[in-house]
Amino acid sequence: MKQRGMIEQLWAEEKYKVMMHSQKHYNLIREELKKGISMEVLETLIDDALKITPEPGAVINTADHMWGYFKKICTNAEKNEYLHLKEAYKKESIPTEKMLAFIRKSADKYEVEYLQKSTVLNK
Repeated sequence: MKQRGMIEQLWAEEKYKVMMHSQKHYNLIREELKKGISMEVLETLIDDALKITPEPGAVINTADHMWGYFKKICTNAEKNEYLHLKEAYKKESIPTEKMLAFIRKSADKYEVEYLQKSTVLNK
């Protein structure tokens, strides 16, 4: 049981980073978790995913998934800022980190612990 908890914790921390780097690995890991994956295999799959350079569409998809935690509770100004940052990212006028920093700020403001622990939002 302890091993299972450690596996779930690692996945919770790395899930969005994996999603950003490789949707294929994200889906594979989700399927393997249902079957009962070992820590060693999970770590290997995560490491393999992180070797892949994120595509812009995957970055947007990941950001949108995380933004989902706030979209019903944020202010109109915050929603507009997120949409502005997303468009600026699409036009390649801001780096990924700037968009992720805004999501991190929102996670802190709204105390979304799950996202606060996510490695994709922590340098």
